Amino acid sequence: MTPDLEKIIARIEEKRRSFKEYDFDELENDALKTFFDLAQEYETLENFYRVTVAVLKEFFGLDSRLYLVSREGTLQLICDSLQGLYPDKPSAPEHIHLDSQAYVTDHSWLAPIRGNQLLVDRLPFSAKEQLIGMLEVFPEENLTEHQRFFLEKFTNRLGYNLHSKIIAWQNIQHIRFINSLVADIEHNIIVPNISLSLYLRHLKQKIKTLQELECTCFEAGSPADVKLREVVAQMEEDYQTLESQFKGVSLFIESLFRPSHFQRGQLVLRRRTSRVLTDIIQPQLQLQRPKLQERKIDIDVGLGGVPDEDITLSVDKGLMAQVYANLFSNAVKYTRPNDEGRKYLSYGRELHKDYFGSGKDGMKFNVFTSGPHIPPEDVPRIFEEGYRGSNIGGEAGTGRGLYFVRNVIETHGGVVGYEPTSGGNNFYFVLPLVTTPEPSITVNLAEHPAGAGPQ
Repeated sequence: MTPDLEKIIARIEEKRRSFKEYDFDELENDALKTFFDLAQEYETLENFYRVTVAVLKEFFGLDSRLYLVSREGTLQLICDSLQGLYPDKPSAPEHIHLDSQAYVTDHSWLAPIRGNQLLVDRLPFSAKEQLIGMLEVFPEENLTEHQRFFLEKFTNRLGYNLHSKIIAWQNIQHIRFINSLVADIEHNIIVPNISLSLYLRHLKQKIKTLQELECTCFEAGSPADVKLREVVAQMEEDYQTLESQFKGVSLFIESLFRPSHFQRGQLVLRRRTSRVLTDIIQPQLQLQRPKLQERKIDIDVGLGGVPDEDITLSVDKGLMAQVYANLFSNAVKYTRPNDEGRKYLSYGRELHKDYFGSGKDGMKFNVFTSGPHIPPEDVPRIFEEGYRGSNIGGEAGTGRGLYFVRNVIETHGGVVGYEPTSGGNNFYFVLPLVTTPEPSITVNLAEHPAGAGPQ
């Protein structure tokens, strides 16, 4: 038996002993079972509120009121056994307050409703000490000590179930919003972006027309002719830059705002056979070239493996382009001079035989930058979401770049890594040598720990 299973079994034995000590009678056990069954049967929060007060009324003849914390942090009356739901959610009377301990006031007994500690940060309001509300039971004079004990346990189970339902409905609302947002993105961004390609073609045709007019409008070599040629050349240069930027943005929009990502809640690959150097690396390097030149960072293709020989792989071109966009963007920010005073980046690749197992070769892709090594204490966390190292030197950033790189590479079945090398830092990833298109691969990137149960 594994240690993890042993812990679960020990916890089960502990609960069995506790239930014996509780000494609930048949009516109380039936009330709990009815509550659990109906809490699952009725999906909406409104019916859950009704079940809570109705169970106490039907089994024990006790009236009750359910108060919950609002988004503003005030206590509101949600439902009671006399009227049912309160659509306007009035504020609790002055003698009813939020408390971590059960208390008696004005012939009523009140118990705190606690949520799940592990999920408390996902509530739409601040829950101090996990408190999400209060359960009022009356008349208090009819309650025995044993009944109060039972009601405390009932309230604990109420809290955990209520917490889960609040988050579930919150998630449903989020999903509906995301689906609506995806439709808006497609309508308001993707479709108009496609139309921009038409305007670019029109602009290209007008530049061509101007080039044809160069020879007919002015005398060759005249100031007007020279000026026209300069303007046309500048327009051609601007057009090339605009077209390059447009293609890059279009590729990113298509790959990031793909509806399948949102529908499945995870990255969905759209593999296509691509030349890694020509189709992915060089366009992204070209976009970063002005910034690299501005910071006087050289590009040295003589390091990092074999950069000049192209290789064909089946990958998600848009996502992989963004991997290199992030790595080259980091190179712009963090490349520093080496011991010889030179700043440069290099890229390349290396074949690793049997990297993913016998007969499963891997291709390692490197992006090297000169400068001091990353501090050892930062290295284990550099691919974590939101993490920024201690050597950022005032450079702006969100800490998502390398996290995004890791997600994309792992979705492709690869691995990411970092290694300090002579004179600088090498960020790398290794991909399986897949050269033909495959069915879409999905990887769930969010893992949520399970919460402990009520006591």
